[in-house]
Amino acid sequence: MRDPKRDFLASLFDAAVAAADPLKALQSTLPDPPKGRTVVIGAGKGAAQLAQAFEQLWPAPFEGVVVTRYGYAAPCQTIKVIEAAHPVPDAAGLQAAEALKDAVRNLGPDDLVIALICGGGSSLLPDPPHGLTLEDLQQLNEALLASGAPISVMNDIRKCFSGINGGRLAELAAPAQVCSLIVSDVPGDAPGEVASGPTVPGRPAIADVRAMIRARGIVLPDRCMEFLEKGAASPDRPAPHVTTKVIASAALSLQAAADVAQSCGIQPWILSDAIEGEARDVAQVHSAIALHTAKSGTPYAAPLVILSGGETTVTLRHKGRGGRNSEFQLSLAIALDGQPGISALAADTDGIDGSEDNAGAFVDGNTANRMREVGLNPIAYLGRNDAYSAFEAIDGLFVTGPTGTNVNDFRAILIGDLPQGQCRQ
Repeated sequence: MRDPKRDFLASLFDAAVAAADPLKALQSTLPDPPKGRTVVIGAGKGAAQLAQAFEQLWPAPFEGVVVTRYGYAAPCQTIKVIEAAHPVPDAAGLQAAEALKDAVRNLGPDDLVIALICGGGSSLLPDPPHGLTLEDLQQLNEALLASGAPISVMNDIRKCFSGINGGRLAELAAPAQVCSLIVSDVPGDAPGEVASGPTVPGRPAIADVRAMIRARGIVLPDRCMEFLEKGAASPDRPAPHVTTKVIASAALSLQAAADVAQSCGIQPWILSDAIEGEARDVAQVHSAIALHTAKSGTPYAAPLVILSGGETTVTLRHKGRGGRNSEFQLSLAIALDGQPGISALAADTDGIDGSEDNAGAFVDGNTANRMREVGLNPIAYLGRNDAYSAFEAIDGLFVTGPTGTNVNDFRAILIGDLPQGQCRQ
């Protein structure tokens, strides 16, 4: 039996994803063709779809190569699409990194590099500096993913362990022009943080990175720490002329979802597009806001949908199943236990939450009780980072498959009932 509230929340997610559609995002942002060659490079979970859209729009000859996550490829006629592992890199990623570097070498001042960059590129382009190996980068990524550090911190650290990130790929392209077209999946939409900024100049000082590691108590593999302690840093190279545009973001996607809610007679309230923090703690804050609003009718009366984006994190305490959105939802379900009239969806806009097959999960005031009815203790499952299993047991997972784009987390909390006959989805 279909659930109208779930359908409504899913329609908001669909609108958010559609607002970041690659063809729509690219068609008004492409530069003019150059006098010389056009070389397309790209990395991220939506890179193949961006390449596919580029092929439909570009009016001149071109060549290129992009890398995306396994299962995220899209057919392209000219641009080569390589698949590699995410979130922990593999040997295919090493080959992809070399292919992108080869693509931008030996270019001239009349040539143009178009970089199609979106979230996930950090892991898809492993390029260990001299003295380190792929295994070192795999251990590094596992440590960072388990640390609970914000994505900006993780990417600053990753830039120290790469021959590509932090603008180094753009430096290889000199003296060609470089145009970076970026789909942002990071809070605040800082271009250099997306995929660790392979074509965006700027990287932190090694001393600053060491300081942030100490301040947050992040434990890195011994060989990686030894590398940092030696103060190793690749020398700067001549930088090309770089232009950078953020062509899709969480802010634009949340507004698209808000427009759909408005058309349904439901007041939208966008909290923020840049929320960070521990997923289970962010859920507690969202629940407090939702409960206060439901009780007081302020700042808006029901029906109301609270929208937010950003990128939460999960500090791994146990090796359960699930990603940050599923963990957010399990914590929310516990906080809303027994509360009528509130339903919620949290999902990753790329369609995959963590490393499982779901985008996220649905929650309402009866979710925790349904888990108990099938013999599960939701608090215990949250304690062992096993949100996926808890939602799977009650048919609460939200499964979309890869969406072809990535503008970070999407959260929608519906307060009240749906108006009858008003929604034009």
